[in-house]
Amino acid sequence: MLTDSEIDEIMARVRRLEIKARRLVRESFSGQYLSSFRGQGIDFDDYREYQHGDETRFIDWNVTARMQQPYVRKFHEEREANVIVAVDISGSVDYGSIQYSKREIAAEAAAVLGFSALQNGDKVGLLLFASEPLLFVPPEKGSRHLLRMIREILAAKPADPATSIRNACDMLVRTLRRRSVVFMISDFQSDPLDKPLGKLARKHDTIALRVGDPLERDLPEVGTVTMVDPETGFETKVNTRNPNLRMAYGKMAARHRQGVRGVFRKHGIDHAPLHTDGDIFMSLHKLLKRRARKRTR
Repeated sequence: MLTDSEIDEIMARVRRLEIKARRLVRESFSGQYLSSFRGQGIDFDDYREYQHGDETRFIDWNVTARMQQPYVRKFHEEREANVIVAVDISGSVDYGSIQYSKREIAAEAAAVLGFSALQNGDKVGLLLFASEPLLFVPPEKGSRHLLRMIREILAAKPADPATSIRNACDMLVRTLRRRSVVFMISDFQSDPLDKPLGKLARKHDTIALRVGDPLERDLPEVGTVTMVDPETGFETKVNTRNPNLRMAYGKMAARHRQGVRGVFRKHGIDHAPLHTDGDIFMSLHKLLKRRARKRTR
């Protein structure tokens, strides 16, 4: 149960995120977002005369018979999409060696993507997960709805801090009846990844946002330290003055990142890094630009 002071602190952070996210969306994200995501279907618009090159499957034979010349059905793209932000709130995501934790970075990204979606007429929903799915908020419109989502991302405390991408993916596949855009925000320090993400990506437009911290890439030379696994509680003493140990740590971390990116590539999942020591908004901007370019090819 959160104390009054904790709730006040969280709501102050939510308000700061709202102001920052709204400004970024207004200044640069809205157009990129709009050009990056297709509508989830097509609606009938009108009829027009058949022209050379039109697909014959769109000929309306009743109108053709009445008008005594071929007519085809016209459609327009359905603009409204369902956007789901799936956020990992396991123990490892609460870590941060700089100013913000990985969870706070995830909340910032969710705020920017959420306000972008709302501005373009889409509905936004939320899944929070750790070892199990913890909270599912169905897609809706409205800033009050989105602010509730951001608060939940910052405030939720899982009883079991372990991570299961598989359980999160299975829940989304079972729950989402309509094809949706799913932003999976996690550090992806979970096994297995391949089959669950592949299953989700086959059914929904899946985008992976991998949150990370610089100390997860390189171990600094700071003497003997006690390292604690935030998900299992396991403790071990490490002598960071050992150059071979630091090198082995860096290589292991790099192999993990390469393996995760390989899973994304295998299943055609667009992805971007979100670092606690980097500009996450530039990273999101580059992601949306890449998707927009792919649409025009």
